[in-house]
Amino acid sequence: MAEERRRSERVGLFGEIRGDVMVYEPAAVREIGLDGAQIETRFPLLVDSLHDFRLSLGDHSVVVKGRVAHGHVSDVDPDAVTYRAGIEFIDPPGRVLAVIAEFIEQVKAGRG
Repeated sequence: MAEERRRSERVGLFGEIRGDVMVYEPAAVREIGLDGAQIETRFPLLVDSLHDFRLSLGDHSVVVKGRVAHGHVSDVDPDAVTYRAGIEFIDPPGRVLAVIAEFIEQVKAGRG
């Protein structure tokens, strides 16, 4: 008999328990602020669902938790459907807010 290497016991289940797999998919950020963002995806996001979003902001990359506040079909063409969603950031850490604020200032400065 092989030695058990797990740190905690697992039990077999009768029936089924639902689970979800979290997979990073590409999203285009169309607008960003300190409290949220508007994104475009090739798949719909469920309103009120929570997700981790990885954002590449200039030289920095951050991960922020967000709640889908609203969503709709943005565009339909023969090859794909595009969805837009409003994302409300949920308690972003101070360092993440600092990176977002710096990025916003860089965008504004580049327009002036």
